[in-house]
Amino acid sequence: MIHKFLGPILSAGFAGLLLTTSAPALAQAYLGANLQPYVVLGATTVTCTGGGTFTGIVGVSPGAAVTGFPGLCPAPSGGITGPPVADPAQAALGTAVGVLAGHGCDVTLGSDLTGLTLVPGTYCVTAAPSNLAGLLQLDAQGNPNAVWVFKMTTTLIASVGSQVKVINGGNPCGAQWLVNSDAIINNGTIFVGNILAVNSVTLNGSLTGRALAQIAAVTIAGGSGSFAACGAFATTGAPLPFPIFGAPGGGGGFVPGGLGVPTLSEWAMILLAGILAIAGFAAMRRRSS
Repeated sequence: MIHKFLGPILSAGFAGLLLTTSAPALAQAYLGANLQPYVVLGATTVTCTGGGTFTGIVGVSPGAAVTGFPGLCPAPSGGITGPPVADPAQAALGTAVGVLAGHGCDVTLGSDLTGLTLVPGTYCVTAAPSNLAGLLQLDAQGNPNAVWVFKMTTTLIASVGSQVKVINGGNPCGAQWLVNSDAIINNGTIFVGNILAVNSVTLNGSLTGRALAQIAAVTIAGGSGSFAACGAFATTGAPLPFPIFGAPGGGGGFVPGGLGVPTLSEWAMILLAGILAIAGFAAMRRRSS
């Protein structure tokens, strides 16, 4: 009798498979198109007193002062903008901050990220004079779309000579840093990810990603910034699709110190294996009857 239901089962299963595997493509690119081209965005001012190259747009809104470009710092590749051109980008930053704030914590960490190797997930980090004084590794586990969300209780402080490194196939723009106060990236630091600071950003190190300040200034003294190294997303500066595990309203899908739950593509393979097992069982029943 089971073969009578095989067709509907297969149809439903493959429909579920298609829906499941297409979900990442439908995931929200949370920065939004207006914010994606900005490597630096300040609210009151953007000041550069000396630094390397900046790939992308440098802008400010609602303030209007951008100083040091060009002159003390090379002109950014995407040019410089202020109001009203940069207004939509600042509005998009407010939306993006809200999206990150809506993510539940998979794990609450202590203040010191030094020496950790973290798989994709949403991490809440407690306050400290320094959050990073050495190497932090972000293990993508072979997933080029891996995403890490760090919700900093107050400040983000990367001490002199510290480093954030993505390993095992990830993308540097997969790291999202929601900073509820000020972000300070000190001299000699190699940092990756999109920094969304509610207050200000001080960038004195190397940043692969974006430095974005919602209500105060971005100050640069010896730093550099670019999202050009963000893999397939370098051309348009588009961020990675937002993760399924961290949908607003709850985290989940992460086991501290171990592997996360299967991704959608992995669930799709599990579903397909189940469908094939049912089909094989039905074929054996028909053959024996």
